Amino acid sequence: MKTISYQLDEHVAILTINSPPANALSSALINDIDEKLNEIEANHSVKVIVLKGEGKFFSAGADIKEFTSLRENSDYQVLSERGQQVFNRIDHFPVPIIAAIHGAALGGGLELAMACHIRLVTANTKLGLPELTLGIIPGFAGTQRLPHYVGTAKAYEMILTGQPISGKEACSLGLANHVVEEDQLIPEAMKLAKGIAKKSKTTINHVMNLIPFSKPDQFTKGSQAEAEAFGHVFNTEDAAEGIQAFMEKRKPNFKDK
Repeated sequence: MKTISYQLDEHVAILTINSPPANALSSALINDIDEKLNEIEANHSVKVIVLKGEGKFFSAGADIKEFTSLRENSDYQVLSERGQQVFNRIDHFPVPIIAAIHGAALGGGLELAMACHIRLVTANTKLGLPELTLGIIPGFAGTQRLPHYVGTAKAYEMILTGQPISGKEACSLGLANHVVEEDQLIPEAMKLAKGIAKKSKTTINHVMNLIPFSKPDQFTKGSQAEAEAFGHVFNTEDAAEGIQAFMEKRKPNFKDK
């Protein structure tokens, strides 16, 4: 079963995450995103992409059940590197991607949203990287992208506390472009997309190629270090306890091991 649906509205491709109940970032979902990007890249009429979530959330995190099925440190590192590979492809995609975010973008969901080029949110949307509350760390380059948007001090606070921020605060920090009413999220995203789609595809593609040069040179090294740390952390007792506590809906009892 595919976790992403694809529609075309003139020059705008609409990708909808449909993996109930929380649109969690699983390996299957990551692979489906990559597959849909292949289709879009082959369709030269597409000038803009709108990415949205079906149901209550844009994406409320990574697939914790999948995490528990892995055994070796290398398995977790490979999972992290695969997610980073697809999200880097999004970041450098020749077609602009607008994330229309409602409900929540947490953990891997926020990492996906941050890889997109433009983000629209509702006032009450929750955005955060809560991994440390589970005894783990972000693995899809969240530690590298978040400081780029909100600054290092706020990134430290958000990641170390695991506390999400509202869509309104995200917009004030520069993590989101616009805050819109819930029932206007998709119409406003489409309005923005169609405004961009009126431009020449040649000029759009050049801009999409040029802006990524502004990223720090350390981004690639930092992402690789994150993937290695992601694999290491999953071999700790605290990671096992944090994930188990999350699944049992209780507070974890970390031993700092």
